[in-house]
Amino acid sequence: QVQLVESGGGLVQAGGSLRLSCAASGRTFSGYAMAWFRQAPSTEREFVATITGNGRRTSYADSVKGRFTISRDNAKNMVYLQMNSLKLEDTAVYYCAATWPGRDYNDGVAPNFRAAYKSWGQGTQVTVSS
Repeated sequence: QVQLVESGGGLVQAGGSLRLSCAASGRTFSGYAMAWFRQAPSTEREFVATITGNGRRTSYADSVKGRFTISRDNAKNMVYLQMNSLKLEDTAVYYCAATWPGRDYNDGVAPNFRAAYKSWGQGTQVTVSS
């Protein structure tokens, strides 16, 4: 099971940018599809973005499309979420997640539902202020 640690969260003004990072342990990182989810207070954890094991295909929630970019560096065991044009409603704890071992989804699009992801990080807080 891969271990995940997020970083890069913080306080930013509306319209600003942040880049989240997720460091993964293990030697077969490219064998996992990865995703970012987020959870605001009193809400369900929701899908933000996914990326296949080889990094060639990504998908985004409609609410972040055109503003957020997910990427990965398999040589460094890292996944990133570049967040631009941040809005107040982007305030949440952001979680990095990895699929079950060997499920890289390189033949399609990585799933956007929580049950598809086995490993989760502890989360990093993003707060957008007006």
